[in-house]
Amino acid sequence: MTAAKPRTYRTIFISDIHLGSKPAKAEFLIDFLRHHEAETIYLVGDIVDGWRLQRSWHWPQAHNDVVQKLLRKARKGTNIYYIAGNHDEFLRPFQGVHFGGIVVADRVIHEAADGKRFLVIHGDQFDAVVHNVRWLAYLGDKAYDMAILINRVVGFFRRLLGRPYWSFSSWAKVKVKKAVKFISSFQDVLAQEAVRSKVDGVICGHIHHATIEEIGGVRYMNTGDWVESCTALVEDFDGNFALLSWTSHPAMKTIPAPRRKRLKPSVGQKPAEVEPA
Repeated sequence: MTAAKPRTYRTIFISDIHLGSKPAKAEFLIDFLRHHEAETIYLVGDIVDGWRLQRSWHWPQAHNDVVQKLLRKARKGTNIYYIAGNHDEFLRPFQGVHFGGIVVADRVIHEAADGKRFLVIHGDQFDAVVHNVRWLAYLGDKAYDMAILINRVVGFFRRLLGRPYWSFSSWAKVKVKKAVKFISSFQDVLAQEAVRSKVDGVICGHIHHATIEEIGGVRYMNTGDWVESCTALVEDFDGNFALLSWTSHPAMKTIPAPRRKRLKPSVGQKPAEVEPA
């Protein structure tokens, strides 16, 4: 039986894989990368979880396979930008450096097929807890680990009952009032940064909450994560954006972005503008 031909997009945005942590769904991501190609891939931060690796070493073969898959795509001509996050902040001193064809940056300006410009940034720079109360950020990381553990227990019983994947931690985030307030304020601050940067929108990660929204005339897009939701943001050759969920490969669900005017497909991708930190 012939394997299905990969879907090709102009751009794919992925964040918060957290390689080096036990909850990372590396196998799901490998399957996603096997079924999707793009001219450009943005790794929007927290790809490697340096925080957890400092506490205890965890690097199974699947995590190495993700790295090899990305390096292979770079060798074959895919433009790949690695935007450093807070869990992989050790890469921030290496902005502009190429590792196997992958360019490291703190922030990048991406020009879509329709000419709109988007600030691509992890987003932790605008999280006051991460920057001002470091110990609280680590405590929150521990609490998140507990939520993921509950996730695994719930997932086990749901599989026994033949039920589809469901994320307890994602549900808890949107149900807890303070978490909802944090997500809302985070989105507002990122939208304001897009205005200051004189771009049409912002693409980020960090809070593990995939969404496409309009905030004060600014397009706010969050890629989600590969710990709970297994989501990626994609851009087609007309400049339309959508979120893809890959929680039960090879089945796929598509969450479409708002309808946009169709434009003539672009011929090749303009290199992104790497912004200074």
